[in-house]
Amino acid sequence: MPLNYSKWDQLEVSDDSDIEGHPNVDHKSLVRWRQRDIHEKREARKIKITQLQANINCDNVLLPRVTTISSKLADPSTDPISYFNSQVEKLEKDPSKDCPPGNDPSKPEQTYDGMLLILLRGVTDVVKKRVQASNVAESEKDAKLGKELATEMAMHAEQLKKSIDDKKRELEQELKEQNKKITSEDIHDGFDSKYVPPKPEPKPVSVSKPKKSKKVKEATYEVLNPGASSPAPVPEPSPEPEGKYDEEETELPELTPVLEGFSKIVVGDYQKSWEYIQAHRDVYVDGASDALLVAAFTAEGEGKKKYAKQCVHQSLLLQYCEKLGRDGPRMFFRKMTAGDKRAIDIFRNDFENTYKHLVSRVKATKAEAAAAQEQIQLVAEDPSTTINFNVPEGPPPENLALEGPGTENLNVEEVRKALQMQWDIFKGFPEDLQEALGSNKLEEVNKVLGNMDVPTAESIVQRLNIAGILSFSDDNIRDQTSGGAAASA
Repeated sequence: MPLNYSKWDQLEVSDDSDIEGHPNVDHKSLVRWRQRDIHEKREARKIKITQLQANINCDNVLLPRVTTISSKLADPSTDPISYFNSQVEKLEKDPSKDCPPGNDPSKPEQTYDGMLLILLRGVTDVVKKRVQASNVAESEKDAKLGKELATEMAMHAEQLKKSIDDKKRELEQELKEQNKKITSEDIHDGFDSKYVPPKPEPKPVSVSKPKKSKKVKEATYEVLNPGASSPAPVPEPSPEPEGKYDEEETELPELTPVLEGFSKIVVGDYQKSWEYIQAHRDVYVDGASDALLVAAFTAEGEGKKKYAKQCVHQSLLLQYCEKLGRDGPRMFFRKMTAGDKRAIDIFRNDFENTYKHLVSRVKATKAEAAAAQEQIQLVAEDPSTTINFNVPEGPPPENLALEGPGTENLNVEEVRKALQMQWDIFKGFPEDLQEALGSNKLEEVNKVLGNMDVPTAESIVQRLNIAGILSFSDDNIRDQTSGGAAASA
């Protein structure tokens, strides 16, 4: 089978062995001169092609305008002189800065209007000289001038059209000459195949186990009267087995940064949610909807209702997509973005009910946490015992007198100090506790103590005991915490 080498005819090299030169000139110099000549001609051809293309584009813009003016001047119903002068005046007073690419719009002669104005002025000069040389009568000068203007503009329009055709033929010839030879600029990738491995499937949302500290509650009886005998200690409850805490531990999915961005999309913006899922594959994974619900629960507990609604909304979006199967996201969002009323109503009702349920669960959790809070309460061990409070009415008087049996051996100054200390301790209590003590009702005092944290309440009970404000008919008075109450039961 004969081989066809004709494609190499278009290849032009500068070191052909068949170059014939002067015997006194070395071959390498001839090759370099030939190479330079090839590149210079190639570059000159490029510049000429660019100029021809620019000239053709510019003339194509000017030709319709010149043709329009020529047609108006040839129209018998048009006053040629008035129309021509109005065009010149318009281009002089209100010129446009539109110009060919690469020209300077600040220079009038480089704009389209400037070029047209130069042409009209040239036509005016030529026509005036022609009319003056014709020696026509004064009454016929205007008619002659109008006719000459129409003739001159028609000639320019025809010349411009012919110039465009000539330049197009020249451009075609230059492009043909340029494509005769294969150059380095013609090198391009014909076919390129690359293997791009697919992205790995995103991992499911990670979960974390909350650590629970093992607490052993100790219930003790605290005797407020130091002179009274202490009751028998209550045995400590046995610590709960470790396995029980392990069984109660729940795994909470964590909100990833990608899911956090997804949760901030406005409720009802289905198009944006769909675009976000398409751009972030980590959103549609196992555990993502649960992580959003956990975030909604936390936000509702912190009072961030708007963000909680967004999390619930986005979680339901993912749940609906999962229920629709493999192509669930596309099917679901196609209906939602298309405005399917039935689908939107079902989803909105589900969203409202889910959010209401979340709100109720947050309130219930807060109530349970408040009920389980450890408190200090004063409770008489014997139900028949009555607890009273010796509230001082004021500081000790200046003239303190001790009367009654058993006061013979008491020192007045020592008693004054004790009463002053009792008054100072009482005035150091919060106002609500002072009012509760003044009512002499155990329920009111316990209500105030229950609103305090345990260390503060224990400190107040201790000062009540030291000041002698706590009074009881039986020695067995104790503080009752949630653990202590359960132990005594």
